[in-house]
Amino acid sequence: MNTKNNKRRRESQEKIEKAFMQLLQTQELKEITVSDICKMTYLNRSTFYANYLDVYDLADKLRVKLEEEFSAQFAPNPEDNLHGGALKMFTHIRDNQIFYKTYFKLGYDEKLNVMVYDKQRALADFDNRHIKYHIEFFRNGLNAIIKMWLKGGCQESPEEMAEVIKQEYRGRAEMMGGKINAEGNA
Repeated sequence: MNTKNNKRRRESQEKIEKAFMQLLQTQELKEITVSDICKMTYLNRSTFYANYLDVYDLADKLRVKLEEEFSAQFAPNPEDNLHGGALKMFTHIRDNQIFYKTYFKLGYDEKLNVMVYDKQRALADFDNRHIKYHIEFFRNGLNAIIKMWLKGGCQESPEEMAEVIKQEYRGRAEMMGGKINAEGNA
């Protein structure tokens, strides 16, 4: 296969994705046109259509790419404690704000698992009762915190945001009669 063309195709896809993410910061998905993207990237419509069926196909392919990148970044690491995992996550979010703003703007946050929920700990903390509700509560709360932080331009440091999450865990553990040490472990 012609590597020069593969490289050119990847470069075109990256330009299209970057332009699309920029447009999404100021427009709704339904308002973005292929023409808008082509004008921003100086690419022909035929180049766009060689890679995507339409803007919605681009959005879907970008979602898959963002999820894969996120999963690779945050694969479960047994060495990460609560604070370390949250710090890593918030640092990545701060350094890749347009990535996360785009993902949330596309409405895919229902699928984003920004932090691996410790089911074993939940089983212990909640006496193996209503775990699915606790997981959903935690995931939605965390997504809301991330959205709020992004909307504010990530003014607080990743360390401060990791501390917010740590405090939420601490409050839950205290409410349930448990204790958390300095690393955020029970």
